[in-house]
Amino acid sequence: MSDLDLCYMPATQALALFRARKLSPVELMQAVVARAGKVNRKVNAFTFTHFDEALDGARKAEAKYAKTVGRLGALEGLPIAVKDESWIKGKPTSYGSLIYKDFVPDVTSPNNERILKAGGIVHARTATPEFSCSSATHTRLWGVTRNPWNPKFTPGGSSGGSAASLASGTAPLATGSDIGGSIRIPASCAGVVGYKPPYGRNPDDAPFNLDPYCHTGPLARTVADAILLQNVMCGPSPADIASLRPKLRLPTQYKPIKGWRIAYSIDLGFYNVDKEVVANTRAALDVFRSLGATVEEVDLGWSIDLLKAGVDHLNHLFGNLMAGYARKHRKLMTPYAVAFAKDGAKSTAAKFLNAMEVAARMYATLGPVLEKYDVLICPTTALPAVRADFDPTLHDVRINGKTLDVWPILAWCMTVPFNTMSRCPVLSVPSGRARNGVPTGIQIVGRTYCDADVFRAGMAYETAVGGWYGDPTRRPGI
Repeated sequence: MSDLDLCYMPATQALALFRARKLSPVELMQAVVARAGKVNRKVNAFTFTHFDEALDGARKAEAKYAKTVGRLGALEGLPIAVKDESWIKGKPTSYGSLIYKDFVPDVTSPNNERILKAGGIVHARTATPEFSCSSATHTRLWGVTRNPWNPKFTPGGSSGGSAASLASGTAPLATGSDIGGSIRIPASCAGVVGYKPPYGRNPDDAPFNLDPYCHTGPLARTVADAILLQNVMCGPSPADIASLRPKLRLPTQYKPIKGWRIAYSIDLGFYNVDKEVVANTRAALDVFRSLGATVEEVDLGWSIDLLKAGVDHLNHLFGNLMAGYARKHRKLMTPYAVAFAKDGAKSTAAKFLNAMEVAARMYATLGPVLEKYDVLICPTTALPAVRADFDPTLHDVRINGKTLDVWPILAWCMTVPFNTMSRCPVLSVPSGRARNGVPTGIQIVGRTYCDADVFRAGMAYETAVGGWYGDPTRRPGI
């Protein structure tokens, strides 16, 4: 097996080989670190790296596997790339901001604590737009993160570094967070799997653990790998009052979906969707039909006002956080972060209340649809990707020749409605690639708190298409 094949090996397969003593965690870590040395200058997926310490951790994991007795963690010996916004005690966290370029936390975030306890080895932190407040990943501190499939384009944001790392073979698993699509957008743009769990399923740090739009979750190259990391991340935490009891452990094997009823919407009622995204979505729907599912188009009765209300919610909470930073540190911040801060400063309680009322109206139509159908499918993004250095203060978003007249940061992303519908689990999986090489994706939306349904659909689809990275011809050519 070549080192490149090691770098793209599914995490579940690597663990099985570790246990059988046919692969050492040291071998895998060395291959991943070498791969990062080759491609990260082109992709710029990482901020801080901890390669020497990670190799020491891999040697300790190797010793644990060599013993005939002893408890092994669920992630024992696996390299894990962690988004540069959550904390690890004694390790720097920058949030992609010059304001925090020297910040070192003295505690560990709940999700990272679980990953470390499960034997995961954090070899690198992944790039994010400043304070995770954009759909493209570039900052004044770390520069531009590029899509491994086509470096002219973004791998998405805000968990763009995590998705770019997975697609370029520099990590088998990565973490993300999603307040407006920040797991699913990069999953689509970079051609990987991303999961937005229902609100409260995974713990988060204060104060945004109390924002129902905000979710932490896994990114991976296979559905089974996403389940592996999700099962580690989820469950109640004494540090998060919103985290749910009891812990939900997802199965790793599922029955076929023959006989399922699947609803779909190409545009959710108001998005202008790129023609290649439409074609790839329809091709994916045909795969579900071939699996014995009934696939029918539905009208949710949604309008662009619903997206605007979601943006109002984000401005009121997230935007006001940014406004606080801008009052003190405006000169250090990127233009898109300053623009977000300005919008946040203009937010009103009345707009926030209206966003809540709109959410109720949205679910009044989505809820009955999900009672009739097992899942809903739609594109993840309306455009394969925007340019790598996309800045909404400088650049327009054009789809099918039309300039969008709503908030440019998220106007091309079909993800925000399902942050508004925050209790619905959503899995994003690849649907194909555009002519420019950039991947596209679909969202699989489930009934509230029915996590297993979206994974069952996603695994059936992945099996039918033969996966995404096992064949060398289906990997980025970097």
